[in-house]
Amino acid sequence: MSTLLYLYIGSGLLLSALSIPLILGKIPPNGLYGFRVSQTLNNPDLWYPVNTYAGWRLLVAGLGTILAALILYFIPGITQDAFALACMCVFFLMLGIGLGQSLLFLKRLAKKETNKEE
Repeated sequence: MSTLLYLYIGSGLLLSALSIPLILGKIPPNGLYGFRVSQTLNNPDLWYPVNTYAGWRLLVAGLGTILAALILYFIPGITQDAFALACMCVFFLMLGIGLGQSLLFLKRLAKKETNKEE
């Protein structure tokens, strides 16, 4: 089971590391990395704030995955299957919530920008 622990900790660390350049606004619009939807790719005024916001959500998902894996690992009697499933559920739940929040943030920001242009 320790292999799974290392896998989930590694995944959490990778997500956290990928979030830092987004949070710092170091990644310009591109087709490979970032919160890539047509609205952000076509508008740098949306790209940077949305990617900063999404980066924070990605950091929380990464750290939450690490924390969940560590807590679950030390539950007495937990089976390997239960551990793997619980970690995976936490991982996808946190990513899904972060994605939803980021999409809502994009929608609000795009609406605000549209109102400025009128």
